[in-house]
Formats: sequence, structure tokens, C-alpha cells
Amino acid sequence: MKLLAIDCATEACSVALFEHGALLHGDYRVLGRGHAELLVPMIAALPGKGRADRIAVSLGPGSFTGLRVGLAAARALALAWGAELVGYPTLALVAAMARAERSEAPVDAVMNGGHGEWFVQQFAADGTALAPAHSLAPESAVAALDSAVVAGSRAAELVARRGSGTAIELWPDARQVLLLPETIFLTEPTLSYGRAPDARLPGAAA
Repeated sequence: MKLLAIDCATEACSVALFEHGALLHGDYRVLGRGHAELLVPMIAALPGKGRADRIAVSLGPGSFTGLRVGLAAARALALAWGAELVGYPTLALVAAMARAERSEAPVDAVMNGGHGEWFVQQFAADGTALAPAHSLAPESAVAALDSAVVAGSRAAELVARRGSGTAIELWPDARQVLLLPETIFLTEPTLSYGRAPDARLPGAAA
């Protein structure tokens, strides 16, 4: 059984190929932009061009473009290979990576959002999400989050604003996807953008 993991929901873009629970090879890059151009070549550079029996892709919240690029690639490859397609929440992977570093402590995940806001979500020590992911202004995020461990691309800034806590600055990494419990993977992947789209239809058309 081979698993291909794809994560390009954030500024980072990563892919990983696993076989029987062991990492064969992976690639991780913090790009900012350019996921659409680099994702397929990154997959093609994996052993066997990344061919797998199962494909896991990040579902957000995150970048509108990155999320759509990742899911489109995953769907196309699943169709071509006859592979199973599953998805996982972006912030759950961020929290799992932080818990692996901090002996499974409760974690507040904080990532870049849009329009100056942050995507936030709280996780218990066992990895259970305590509430859905939200998009909040920084000051609201500081008031809402209280775990001692904060992880994500905005972790250091939140801890600095709050004046307490431990920051683990990281981005989701497909090479770490096996840190997630099997129960978190969704068999009918649907993207979660974390906020309303920037573009809206006129009132009459809507």
C-alpha cells in the first residue's frame, strides 16, 4: 500500500510518498506563490512518479488558489490511477506536528489568513479539535486563544502580542501526514476556505 500526500494550502508546498507506513521520499518548499507551476513536477520527481493506492490532500483552511490546485491534482491522479482519495484539515496537521515536538500538549494553531486575519483553531492534548477553524483579526485571536503552546506561521507574533506561551513556527508538511489519526481523514473531500470569498456576485445576481 502506497500513500501520496499533498499539501499546498499555505505558503508551503509539500508532497510525500509513503509505503506501508514508511516515508520513501518527500519534498517541502516554502514558495509563497507558484504552487500551480511546481506541484506536478514535485510529484513527478517522487519514486515511481508518485503513483500510489491512496492520495491524501489538505482541505484547508488556507489559500483559495493553493487549495484548489492541490485538490484538482489529487482528483486527477486518483482518477488516472484508480486510487482512493481522502482529505484532512490543514490546521489539524499543524497541531499534530507541534504536539509531536511538545509531548502532546494542547495546541493553538495560528496560520496566515486573508485581509490581515489569521486562521485559528484550538486542539486538546489528544489532538481533538475543540472548535471549528475560524478566521479572526489578530487582536481577536489573542483574546480567544489561551493554550501555552502556539503553532503555525503566526505563532511567534501571537505569543509576542499575548506576552506568554511557547511559539512553534511551522507550516504544514506532507511528510508528517502520518502523525494524523486515521479517523480524521475524510472520504468525500470538500475544501474549507476558512472565510468568505473575496469576489461576490452583485446582490441581484446572488
